[in-house]
Amino acid sequence: MAKQPAILVFSTEKISDPAIDMAGLMKMHYPPSVYVMTVPCSSAIKPRWIMHAFRKGFRGVFIAADGTDCPYSDRCTELTGNIVARTQEMMKQKGMDPARLRMAAICSVCSEPFVRHMKTFTEKLSEGEV
Repeated sequence: MAKQPAILVFSTEKISDPAIDMAGLMKMHYPPSVYVMTVPCSSAIKPRWIMHAFRKGFRGVFIAADGTDCPYSDRCTELTGNIVARTQEMMKQKGMDPARLRMAAICSVCSEPFVRHMKTFTEKLSEGEV
């Protein structure tokens, strides 16, 4: 069996972390090569953090964004989207496939969607489609 690609997930402590924790409690399975790093708000993620993750060997980075539920900013989705777009431009300049960076809003009860995202992203990375 081939080694699964490592994925770093930036998750927010108040919104997406509870969903990811619930996935574990409900014994929903997603690849063990998924690593979660908690941040206060997805709009505070820095492009250099994402690029650092790629340099350290992560095949993909997934931002579990706050979306409209963000307790810090009503512009969170827009700001996080801008971070993703800037980082994907940096990736293109370095010859990297920008599809290796994904973002989706994951609310506090979105355990099943999170697991689906991780399985799909892992499959795409494994197949070399990304």
